[in-house]
Formats: sequence, structure tokens, C-alpha cells
Amino acid sequence: MSSHKSQRRRGAAVSSGNPKFYGRHAVYAALDNPDRRLINLWGTREEIGKIVIPDGLTVQYAEVNDLARFVPKDAPHQGLVLEVAPLEDVWLTDALAVDNDDNRPLLILDQVTDPHNVGAIFRTAAAFNAVAVVTQDRHAPPESGALAKAASGGLEITPWVRVVNLARALEEIAEAGYWRIGLSGHASVTLDEALTPGRNALVLGAEGDGMRRNIEEHCDQLAKLPISEQMESLNVSNAAAIALYAATVRRG
Repeated sequence: MSSHKSQRRRGAAVSSGNPKFYGRHAVYAALDNPDRRLINLWGTREEIGKIVIPDGLTVQYAEVNDLARFVPKDAPHQGLVLEVAPLEDVWLTDALAVDNDDNRPLLILDQVTDPHNVGAIFRTAAAFNAVAVVTQDRHAPPESGALAKAASGGLEITPWVRVVNLARALEEIAEAGYWRIGLSGHASVTLDEALTPGRNALVLGAEGDGMRRNIEEHCDQLAKLPISEQMESLNVSNAAAIALYAATVRRG
């Protein structure tokens, strides 16, 4: 287990039951997160032997085949399954309360519901040190093993802000000094042309439908990625990775 300790407060999903994380990266990151409440750890003797067990955590040894009942079929649990409580809620106001010279990008997802895509986006958001990921509470997946596995530890690093009204949240984001850029294949300018040297908030919609009209209207500018005409669009997690890279480069 890594000795790194994160100091940020993070967001939570409301879900039935407690999520079970699996795989080394997701489990190690949750164990390292002082804000995460740990409930039960199941694992092989070999894998548990590599971990400094936190005080109070219930540990149960199990064979590889026994662990398979905790995870989706054929999911790579790597000998570890950790039951956790969802992280505590993060208020948007708190997430936006950064230093005046903090120009890290902010990411907003409009009804992106696939847990693998959202998890992959969290992994990229953590890699590029995004301020937070903002989603609408009712149209985003809960914390889950699949999402945490795809996030590869990013779920414990980047704050997840869930809001009731995404349009209203975009208004608050603008008031905090962010230039709101909505990614759309129908835009007339490229993302590179739309980015500012200051605070950029990147808004991405679900695959297929894209952003809803009301969300587009709450963006300051729409922009597109300069992809080949031979491809209509990119997977939303790939588009998020490219957009976060571009925003980070623009920050200097």
C-alpha cells in the first residue's frame, strides 16, 4: 500500500448498499484515502500479506474462486475485494473555492452514465490534476467496483461533485471565473481556439445524444476536437482526455 495520503474532501454517490472495489489500484487507493470509510477486506493470503492493514478493518482470507462471487463475471479482482462506504458529499461551492491563480481545468459531464466511461474520465482527471468532476446526481452512475476499477485510483483523488440542477451549477461555475466550453462536433471553432489562459470549464455530453440544448445554452462557447471527417466522434472518455491535455498545455 502506498504511503501517500490525500488531503482533499470528495463527493459521494447515493446507492443501495455499499460498493465493493476490486483490483490492486482501486483497493490500494481506497485504503490510502483517509476520507474513505473501510468496512470489509477479502483477499488471498498472498495479496493481503502485501498490505499494512488499517486499524479496525475486518479482514477475511479467501481463495481466488471464492472472491469471484463478489465481482462481475470475469472481472479481474487480482486477489482483493474491499467493501467501502460511499465518500461524503462535496458542495460545488467548496470545490470552486480555489486560489485566484489556480487555473486547473474543471470537468462537467452532462448525463454520461456508463460507469466504465466515468471511471476512465476520473483516471484522466486525476492524471491532469483537474479541480473536480461535476455531474448531475440523477443521471450519473453510483460509486461501484466497475467504476473504481476503471478509475484506477482516480476516484480517491479528484473530487466528485453531484448537483441537482446542472444548468444552475454552470451559472455558479461562471461566477467563479471559469470560461465554459462545451464540446460539440457541430461547433465552428476548435478547442485550441476556444481555450483561455485562465480558468477553463470543459463540458461533455453523453455519447450519441451529446449535450442537452439547455446545457449548450449555459456554455460560453462551443468547440470541437479537430478529428478526421472519416470519424463522426470519439468515445467520451477519450474526448475528455484530449480536452484535459489541451487545457493543461494552455495553462502552461
